[in-house]
Amino acid sequence: MSSIAENLKRIADSLPERVRLVAVSKTKPVEAIEEAYNAGQRVFGENRAQEMAEKYEVLPKDIEWHLIGHLQTNKVKYVAGFVAMIHGVESLKLLETINKEAKKHDRVIPCLLQFHVAQEETKFGLNMEEAAALLESESYANMKNVRIEGVMGMATNTDNLAQVREEFRHLHKIFEELKQRYFADKPGFKELSMGMSGDYGIAVEEGSTMVRVGSSIFGARQYLCNLKPKIIN
Repeated sequence: MSSIAENLKRIADSLPERVRLVAVSKTKPVEAIEEAYNAGQRVFGENRAQEMAEKYEVLPKDIEWHLIGHLQTNKVKYVAGFVAMIHGVESLKLLETINKEAKKHDRVIPCLLQFHVAQEETKFGLNMEEAAALLESESYANMKNVRIEGVMGMATNTDNLAQVREEFRHLHKIFEELKQRYFADKPGFKELSMGMSGDYGIAVEEGSTMVRVGSSIFGARQYLCNLKPKIIN
């Protein structure tokens, strides 16, 4: 069985320079994250705000934390002080909350708009009409503490690789259309976050700039405990 460090090297070596690897560490214990950190990985993705906040407290402060899961508005406060990027913005209400919480910390939080491109109803995300309404709203125009830097999406969980490729291609088209319509003068709008353990190779071929890989790095093992016990003097 390969070590975390070996898995990281294999995946990193397979990625073009333009693609960043987000190591998805959700449900993994601090020890596993430390092993990846010691192998040189600095970007980690979590899907629960409170779990990410707990790990932030006990791990090195040069880690770049990405919130990649569905984020409820009442959980934004847990990560607003340190999160490097929020991938899953799928409503104006959520973006308003992120902006409000970021302001409390005097920060500008980079965000990605999440689009629903899969054939599964369980996945979250905007469509183009909803995205246009958000980006053309007066509320968004007045936001000073968020910066939209691109889009994120997930393909259908299927063995039909042609379908997966078509969904990634569709997300890339959405990215290009938004860039042309709303961000033509914003060079910071450049991220296309798509691709996970089972399909990141196809995502890279279709233009991904950021892949979110978990089980191929850490293995599929489920852990019972996420954090080391606190030492009481």
